[in-house]
Amino acid sequence: RSLLTQGVGALTGFAAASELGAKTSLASPAPMPSTSAGSFPKGFLWGVATAAHQVEGNNINSDEWLVEYAKPTFFPEPSGDACDHYHRYLEDIKMVAKMGFNTYRFSIEWARIEPEKGNYSRAEIEHYRRMLIACHENHLTPMVTYWHFTLPRWVAATGGWENKETIDHFVRYCEFATKHLGDLIGVASTFNEPNIPILLQKAKFIPPEAMQGIRAVLQKVGQSIGSEKFTMFLFSDAEKARDNMIPAHHLALAAMKSGPGKFPVGVNIAMSDEQSVGADAQRDAKRKEIYGDWLAAAAKSDYVGVQTYTRSRVGKDGDIPPDAGAELTQMGYEFYPEALEQTIRYAAATAKVPVYVTENGVGTEDDTRRIEYIKRALAGVQNCLNDGIDVRGYIHWSLMDNYEWIMGYRPKFGLVSVNKETQARTIKPSGHFLGAIAKRNRL
Repeated sequence: RSLLTQGVGALTGFAAASELGAKTSLASPAPMPSTSAGSFPKGFLWGVATAAHQVEGNNINSDEWLVEYAKPTFFPEPSGDACDHYHRYLEDIKMVAKMGFNTYRFSIEWARIEPEKGNYSRAEIEHYRRMLIACHENHLTPMVTYWHFTLPRWVAATGGWENKETIDHFVRYCEFATKHLGDLIGVASTFNEPNIPILLQKAKFIPPEAMQGIRAVLQKVGQSIGSEKFTMFLFSDAEKARDNMIPAHHLALAAMKSGPGKFPVGVNIAMSDEQSVGADAQRDAKRKEIYGDWLAAAAKSDYVGVQTYTRSRVGKDGDIPPDAGAELTQMGYEFYPEALEQTIRYAAATAKVPVYVTENGVGTEDDTRRIEYIKRALAGVQNCLNDGIDVRGYIHWSLMDNYEWIMGYRPKFGLVSVNKETQARTIKPSGHFLGAIAKRNRL
């Protein structure tokens, strides 16, 4: 998940202070929009999403874990046990199916699979294989993200995505993972929101003084493990990271296509509905800078993953804050579910490949607002389908209330609540609501 406005505000304060089942294949004919009002195409993927570090717990070999427990740190709390999904994945996968979904999007964790350079863990890759088997046994299409923000410590210690050598490391990891998992994967993505650093920095979500504080902490963390180059992806040099991740995406896609298995591979892009305000609005320039390179990469892939939560109004001097009195989410974003329709349209028209909505949701304690958000967002998806846009699935963020990076456990995105003391899961009304839509494949 992307970092959002309110979380970055916390950083500013810190800086001031210091072969089973059917597989999806894009070789098959594109699904056609149904002529029945409110219905979705046959084979439409309805799912929920998680990310390994945010739900598994105890991801101790990752860069994120190292910084969460550093003193000082800019994280309000560590991820700890998270949702203990690492051990409870089977009950969670069964719950996804019981709720009515046909797809589960999750990420595999590079830091677990390759905790030290060149040393791959057979035990960990088998863990993810058991997850994939569980998906098929419960009639869920597994949508696998190969990388979702976190890096093995040894990669971060050499500069992370600012270092060109990371390209080869990532491609080898993708080759290994595909060799052992590919026959069970339904849909895959190389990266989750690789455009986040440029979005955070160019849209001025991270003020310069906050970035200085962050980098001071990262330098100290690096020194603690003997590194002068320690870099976390989210706070890396945006241009350097982009220039290494784009070729890594294409090379990794080719590696994943080498099999086994035959599954579509794309990239999931963080997108806001960019709206022009005024005659001199800089919307188009912002779009080009934040999305252009990655939509071009998606155009050479099997699909584009659209990940949208809100809109951004852009004037001549950049983004304009929400109006006074506008409803805001726990992340500080405007409550604006209509954004999804517009980002689907923009991504489809620009990349000219099929679209999966790989994340969409709202951080709120008020589950009635989540239901309202879902209703309005799905109406936008339906509009796109009615206009002939090739949308192949809607994946909601998130399955469970989970760890939200620099916001800790406060924001609630889940269709399922999790008791932090007992790890008991409770399906919210929104979970039943969206699950019922998925079951009947219509609004």
